[in-house]
Amino acid sequence: MPSEPVAAVPSAVPSAVPTAVTAEDEVLGLCRDLIRFDTSNYGDNTGPGERAATEHVAGLLTEVGLDVEVFESAPGRTNLVTRLAGADPSKPALVLHGHLDVVPARAEDWTVDPFAAEVTDGLLWGRGAVDMKDMDAMILAVVRQMAREGRRPARDVVVAMFADEEAGGTYGAHWVVDHRPELFEGATEAISEVGGFSVEVGGRRAYLVQTAEKGLAWLRLLADGRAGHGSQVNDDNAVTHLAEAVARLGRYAWPLHLTPTVRALLEGVSALTGLPFDPEDPAGVDRLVAALGPASRFVGATLRNTTNPTQLTAGYKANVIPGQAQAAIDGRFLPGQEAQFDATVAELVGPHVRVEHIHRDTALEVPFTGSLVDAMVDSLVAEDPGAAVLPYTLSGGTDNKSLSQLGIVGYGFAPLRLPADLDFAGMFHGVDERVPVDALAFGTRVLDRLLSTY
Repeated sequence: MPSEPVAAVPSAVPSAVPTAVTAEDEVLGLCRDLIRFDTSNYGDNTGPGERAATEHVAGLLTEVGLDVEVFESAPGRTNLVTRLAGADPSKPALVLHGHLDVVPARAEDWTVDPFAAEVTDGLLWGRGAVDMKDMDAMILAVVRQMAREGRRPARDVVVAMFADEEAGGTYGAHWVVDHRPELFEGATEAISEVGGFSVEVGGRRAYLVQTAEKGLAWLRLLADGRAGHGSQVNDDNAVTHLAEAVARLGRYAWPLHLTPTVRALLEGVSALTGLPFDPEDPAGVDRLVAALGPASRFVGATLRNTTNPTQLTAGYKANVIPGQAQAAIDGRFLPGQEAQFDATVAELVGPHVRVEHIHRDTALEVPFTGSLVDAMVDSLVAEDPGAAVLPYTLSGGTDNKSLSQLGIVGYGFAPLRLPADLDFAGMFHGVDERVPVDALAFGTRVLDRLLSTY
């Protein structure tokens, strides 16, 4: 059942900001404040939730005169939506969305306190600096500046800050789409995280705009067998059945499958590097992927479906054969490959193992064409003349999956100009997450330009 709306109570909201202050001036401070809210999402609804951070964001937006709706999907799991009226109400609305939850961080694994938001050598460190409180801060900075100046975006912009993205969006975007779809009335397109960042390819800076993302198939494998004494011969051992299935899935060499987005990316890399592109040559494809540097972590996982074992559970004593054993598998399937993925998983696990779905979500792919794509490209190139802009597929998922249920076409566009040697992809869900301060300023300029012109 839908929860009752929650009053937006500002938390640590700064004093009124003079109109002369720009988005570039305050984006760093906004991002540091967001990182200092521990919004760790453990996936089982036991974390601190997003309420404190969401109320803080609500205060920042109401301070500049925006009407904000804050509501919970469950205790502490809090979402926020507001709308900026555009200069041309006849145009379809654009959704600009982020999420406020983060994956957990173990302080002992980090060089710095993951929730202290320290700035060192021009880099902002902290959990969420990359995923995705950097983009949240850029959104807030640009929206606040527009509101202070009384400047309208080119079209209506729906700003949403969701809960629970890191656990599939059950209490966040999925819940909002299911229970409050009217908040997105008139919207046809959306932009959010994990796209628009730069890499160096063939000595030239290129920005990767996310136009596709793999589907999610988090699976639970269950094997049943005959329980008994560990000293006895047992040819119906649940652990053995499960171990064999897990090994087959984990070791399976999924075949190469290049989607239209991946092909377009590799063609662009080929043009920038001079390396040949032959879709029938796996070694040549790997060379093109490697030319993307740190971003190859993302792209390399989008050449095929994947099934990675992540958890095992069985038994309670060394000399007792259990009657059941369980495992978890993180499966990801490419756009258009869902049926083939399911059939292959069923064949690999064999007759002794059942498959249940922990969480499942759709794969997305849209063309790298159209007026929004043109506007994203123009906004990037205006701030970084001579740069190339290419499409790519995200190996993970975003809240664009949820919005797609309303017919809203989503892109990954959190613009950041990054040093060529920064392992940006490796910091998603990793330790020592950090983002260059000047990249935040760059992103606000690009985002402001996009909202003003598109």
